[in-house]
Amino acid sequence: MHIAIVGNIGAGKTTLTKLLADHFKYEPQFEAVDNNPYLEDFYADMKRWSFNLQIFFLNSRFRQIVELQKTNIDMIQDRTIYEDAYIFAENLYDMGLMSARDFENYSNIFQSIIHYIKPPDLLIYLKASVPTLVNNIQVRGRDYESGIRLDYLSKLNEKYDKWIDNYKDGKLMVLDKDNLDFTKNPEDLGTIVEKIESQLFGLF
Repeated sequence: MHIAIVGNIGAGKTTLTKLLADHFKYEPQFEAVDNNPYLEDFYADMKRWSFNLQIFFLNSRFRQIVELQKTNIDMIQDRTIYEDAYIFAENLYDMGLMSARDFENYSNIFQSIIHYIKPPDLLIYLKASVPTLVNNIQVRGRDYESGIRLDYLSKLNEKYDKWIDNYKDGKLMVLDKDNLDFTKNPEDLGTIVEKIESQLFGLF
């Protein structure tokens, strides 16, 4: 079983991944953030480092998912390879932060590798407004995220909504993060668990 949690920066993906992995006893898979050699440089100069950052994410996530699918374990994944292409790289290009040449190169690489992986059994989208994202980003206090532009977060949200509205690769669940606090409220987490069980196993 493969559950993937998607959403903007600060939506709560990592937290929900940990909570659901603990509940279902699935293997959690996290995004390569702490050991990413480009993140800090990217937030300081997005145009200079956008292609490098996206290629790093694309490669690390592709290698991760291929290895995991070989093992056939039950897993919950924090962010997907699809977001790299359909959300982040495309948004950087639209904002003039990635050149047309680099975006075409990136897109060609993505299309070459996407055929080697299977989509998740269930995609969970954490939909959150920009104020909610900003609050969560401030609470976790990563230095390199302190300079994230509000227009950047807003445009990412637009990309997510467009992608999710046209998602046809498997089962989909949309959660309104503005009205959910699964960290502090066990009832909210319980509601999410029930919805997942209903989607995957036909319970409730």
